[in-house]
Amino acid sequence: MEERINNILKTRFGRTLKDSTREEIFEALMEITKQELEGRPKVAGDKKVYYISAEFLIGKLLSNNLINLGLYDTVNQALSKYHLTVSDVEDLEMEPSLGNGGLGRLAACFLDSIATLNLAGDGIGLNYHYGLFRQEFVNNKQHEVINPWIRKESWLEKRPVSFEVNFGRFTLHSTMYDIDIPGYETGKCNRLHLFDLDSVDDNMVKQGGIDFDKDDIPRNLTLFLYPDDSDRKGRILRVYQQYFMVSNAAQLILKEAEERRVNLHELDKHVAIQINDTHPSMVIPELIRLLLKRGFEMDEAVEIVTKTCAYTNHTILAEALEKWPIDYLQEAVPQLLPIIRELDKRVKAKVKDETTYIIDEDNLVHMASMDIHYGHSVNGVASLHTDILKKSELNNFYKLYPEKFNNKTNGITFRRWLIAANPELTAYIEKLIGSGFRKNAMELEKLLQFKDDETVLREIGRIRNHNKRRAARYLYQIQNIDLDVRSIFDVQIKRLHEYKRQQMNALYAIYKYLEIKSGHLPERPITMIFGAKAAPAYTIAKDIIHLILCLQQITASDPEVSPYLKVVMIENYNVTKAEMLIPAADISEQISLASKEASGTGNMKFMLNGAVTLGTEDGANVEIHELVGDDNIYIFGKSSDYVVDLYEKASYKSADFYKTDALIHKLVDFIVSDEVLEVGDPVALERLHHELVSKDWFMTLLDLKEYIKIKEKVFEDYEDRRSWYKKELINIAKAGYFSSDRTIEQYNKDIWTLS
Repeated sequence: MEERINNILKTRFGRTLKDSTREEIFEALMEITKQELEGRPKVAGDKKVYYISAEFLIGKLLSNNLINLGLYDTVNQALSKYHLTVSDVEDLEMEPSLGNGGLGRLAACFLDSIATLNLAGDGIGLNYHYGLFRQEFVNNKQHEVINPWIRKESWLEKRPVSFEVNFGRFTLHSTMYDIDIPGYETGKCNRLHLFDLDSVDDNMVKQGGIDFDKDDIPRNLTLFLYPDDSDRKGRILRVYQQYFMVSNAAQLILKEAEERRVNLHELDKHVAIQINDTHPSMVIPELIRLLLKRGFEMDEAVEIVTKTCAYTNHTILAEALEKWPIDYLQEAVPQLLPIIRELDKRVKAKVKDETTYIIDEDNLVHMASMDIHYGHSVNGVASLHTDILKKSELNNFYKLYPEKFNNKTNGITFRRWLIAANPELTAYIEKLIGSGFRKNAMELEKLLQFKDDETVLREIGRIRNHNKRRAARYLYQIQNIDLDVRSIFDVQIKRLHEYKRQQMNALYAIYKYLEIKSGHLPERPITMIFGAKAAPAYTIAKDIIHLILCLQQITASDPEVSPYLKVVMIENYNVTKAEMLIPAADISEQISLASKEASGTGNMKFMLNGAVTLGTEDGANVEIHELVGDDNIYIFGKSSDYVVDLYEKASYKSADFYKTDALIHKLVDFIVSDEVLEVGDPVALERLHHELVSKDWFMTLLDLKEYIKIKEKVFEDYEDRRSWYKKELINIAKAGYFSSDRTIEQYNKDIWTLS
């Protein structure tokens, strides 16, 4: 391998590994990886799945590709002579900005596992030029700027594939870009197809922000993931984006089927389409439209599409179950409206329950309703989530189609989140139980034989401390933050949303600050690490970030507090930073309001790396709890049934907690105290204070005191180092269930039935 790298360096730059820059070595490794990918055959099969998603949060790809190609260790060995690793070089790679949070990361994991299981299956999405946005902190506030991730040296490969996409006022012609997805040591690849427009103009974004002319669709269509939808122009732009994605997807699917000489009357026997959340829902009427153009009768087209499409529900939040006004569709995609009206007419002819209609009395088109009626499978993504869908949120549909509903608990690609993210732990696990876990994650259970082995537990602790030092160096380099590696790393990194309750964690930081100020010092310093982006139009979420940043400044500048408590907000949190922080975390904060987190996948990544979960009985926390047992997880908070009942009765009043509980009153009022107002924006802080006191839709105050109590217990238990390392080892050993390989095997067995 060293010789191969040197040959490329000599040819391209006239140098060798000994005297090349990291940039040059990175380009050489990319070239080697691309050569290997180009030589790999594509996975073939009589039936193929197309995974359509608005997001694919794939992260940096160099190390992941090298691992799956079986080259990671040999490349590292070649670089080690020059005191380098793949991770050192990969720092130079721009992270593709194609996703936001768990939805996109899950889609990336699924593509990896589909390829690893040798299943024919490609992803389909959009090639966003700037993705979500780059987050910067200015005056303790989030500011959004463009994130130009596409470079000349990129994994994107332009393909000679283009489709005509007709909108109401104009017609566009797409361009397809591919990213190869190698399976782990399979010798084959699948692809992620990303559609774009040559007419998109990166320069139309206003300097210093993310604002642009939302009316000029041919020039803006693929600029941003989730453009600001606080006005009509932004919302209808999302409709244009979604139709552009699914029209290209449907045309590609039929093109490839015809090239494989598939009889389209038997399309469902050769093609499976997975609709990842409601963003790709218009693929249903679009595919019907294209079959009608090919001479199909409506009845048969509807039947074929229903047998072909399946829908994954990722949330019960109303904001994510998309409903588009008829007039939006009339303007953007008028050709779909007759089909959507016909589909709705058929529902209304056989169903009397108005809550299941596709078009409601307000002329809103319910995307999830269309997916459920005209797909053959509806799955939730954790056992609790699926139960909630059946019992309450989608109970009206469950009564109609009980046979369609099934659960597929999410998973993660543990090769990336262990082998790449935590090489020291990987090497030690391999020394203890062999390398079989790389292919079969359930083999991690072999570690249980060492749960009382003092030598092994000490080494688990040593590796955790090594990863803390590594994370501390990294954060100092990128953000000039100085971490105390002897402290407890208490980590909450995920998308900023009120239901995930970062605000509750911030109130704990206030509690601990006041405790220290009053002389009650913790036995060990505590480092509270947050990482999150808030949607540009999500005002309260941005206010929560503002509060956390204010607390960061207050604790850092107070000599009485700073030796014992540090609050840290990671700027521009992304996959790369997660790969650094997760192996360093002692505590995994998974504190969403019970019933609101469909699954979570961060909880699985932390668990795999040994962090102990502090969380509610929500999402996949339920299954983590079942696997590791009561002694190896910290659960608090009201149950999902209790919470659902509060919503149904509208009986939760945050003001009651605020008025009657002195501690809660004190903590919430600190948000607008002189200390915070001195470093913060009074408007934002008072708005957040008012939100918690008068509304608190996600019931922060309901669980706050129990959260404080159990968190104090966690910190107390941490001091028994042997017992804590045993908790870590048990979490690692039980994490194999959450492999996305297992999840995809279940999707295939129950939904796709690929050969």
